Amino acid sequence: MAKVKTKWVCQNCGYETLKYIGKCPDCGNWGTLVEEVEIKNTSSVSQSVVIDDSPVCLINEIEITESIKSSTGFAELDRVLGGGLVQGSLILLAGDPGIGKSTLILQTAGNVCSQDKKLLYVCAEESGSQVKLRAQRLNVNSDKLYVYSQTNLEAVINQIDVIKPEILVIDSIQSVYTSNITSSAGSVSQIRECTNLLMDIAKNKGITVIVIGHVTKDGNIAGPKVLEHMVDTVIYFEGDKYKSQRLLRSIKNRFGSTNEIGVFNMVESGLEEVTNPSELFMKERTDSATPGSVIIAANEGTRALLVEVQALVGKTSYPSPRRVSTGVEYNRLLQIIAVLEKRIGLQLSSHDVYVNVIGGIEIDEPAADLGIALAIATCFRDVVVSSDCVIIGEISLSGEIRNVSNIEKRIYEAQKLGFKKAIVPKQNKKLSENFDIEIVEVPRLIDAIKVCVSKSN
Repeated sequence: MAKVKTKWVCQNCGYETLKYIGKCPDCGNWGTLVEEVEIKNTSSVSQSVVIDDSPVCLINEIEITESIKSSTGFAELDRVLGGGLVQGSLILLAGDPGIGKSTLILQTAGNVCSQDKKLLYVCAEESGSQVKLRAQRLNVNSDKLYVYSQTNLEAVINQIDVIKPEILVIDSIQSVYTSNITSSAGSVSQIRECTNLLMDIAKNKGITVIVIGHVTKDGNIAGPKVLEHMVDTVIYFEGDKYKSQRLLRSIKNRFGSTNEIGVFNMVESGLEEVTNPSELFMKERTDSATPGSVIIAANEGTRALLVEVQALVGKTSYPSPRRVSTGVEYNRLLQIIAVLEKRIGLQLSSHDVYVNVIGGIEIDEPAADLGIALAIATCFRDVVVSSDCVIIGEISLSGEIRNVSNIEKRIYEAQKLGFKKAIVPKQNKKLSENFDIEIVEVPRLIDAIKVCVSKSN
C-alpha cells in the first residue's frame, strides 16, 4: 500500500525539509517553501525493472554516423549548438516572456520537417488552434509536424510510441506534469521528475528533445538548479523586447563551445538570421565621430564582432560619483577607471562615468579594455577618435597593453567593413598576413591616448 507524507520544498533551489521555515537555509530566499505531498510505495512486491542489455564496447569500436547531427535550418542556431541537433540529446531553451522562444522553435520545426523528419510539438500552454495561427504567420506548413495540446507527460509518452518522431518539443517544462508526483505542475518535484523522464526518452529512444523553460525575475531558469545539470545543452534567448535584435547564447553545451552566439532579427514574419552582426550593430553609426565614441573588435567564439562603445564623463556635484555600465562588467569598468587615474592622471574621482555598448550585446572579454579606456579618456578631454579606427587591446594594472587572441581575425573583420586604421598591442606576435589597413602598435595606454589625441589635433 502507499504511505502518504508531506514535505516542504523550496521552489527556488529544491531544498527539502519536513517542517515549514520562513527562510530557505540553502539559497537564503524568504517564503519560497511550498508544501508538497509525497507518496511512497511500501508494498513488499518489487516492481519490475527494465534492464538494458546493450553490450559493453571499447571507445575505439564505437562508430559515429553522419546522421547523428542534423541541421536546424538556421546557421546561427547550428553554430550555438555546435553543428546542429545531436541525436538523443536533451536541449533546454530559456528566455524572458515575449522574447521569441516559441517563434524560434516553431520556425526550426518547419525547417526540420522539410528534411523529411517527424517532429512532435507538445504545446502545454496553448491550444492547437493558437499554434496554427502562429504557424500561418510564420509560413510554417508541413505534413511531418504533429501538434499535441497536452500537459500530462504519460499521455505524451503514449503518443511518442504511436508517432515515433525523431524530434520532440515540450513547450514548456513548467506546464507539464507526471502522475507519479502529486504536486502541481511547475513545482520543483514535477520539473525534476519530468526532466528525468524526458532524459530517459532521449537516451533510450534516440529522440532529440527540445524543452522550453521559463525564467525568474532575476533572469535564472525557473525550477531547481539540477535541471541545468541534467540536460545536455542550455541556451538563453535574450535581447531587448523593445528592439528587433535577438541573441542566442549557450551557457552549457556537451557537444560544442559555449563561447558562440547566434544573432537574429525579429520581423513581422518571424526571426531572420543576421549573417553579418558587425554591420547590424554599427548601421546607425554616423561618419562624423563624437567624443567618447570608439569601435572595438570583440571575439565571440569563432566570430569577430565590431561594436560601438560610448562613454559619457561629466562633473558631479555629489561627494560620491556614479559609475554606470551597460554591456560592460561593472568591476572591469572600475578597474579601467583606476588605471586611468593612477597611470594617466585623469581626475575622474570628481566625475560621473557612464559606459554603454550599442546594440544590447554583453562584452565580457579583456580585449575590450583599451576601447573602453579610450572612450572614457577622449570624452574627458573632449577629443574624438577617428570613425575609421578600430581599437583592440587588454590593459594591465601597470598601464601596459597586453596581447589578445585571434587578432588577425579581428583586423580582417575591420578591414572587410571599410576601416582604415587599427590600434593594436605591440606585445602581439608579428602579424602573418598583409592587411590593407594601417596597423598602429602601442605598448602602453598613454601611447594609445597620444595617438588618438594627435590624430584629432
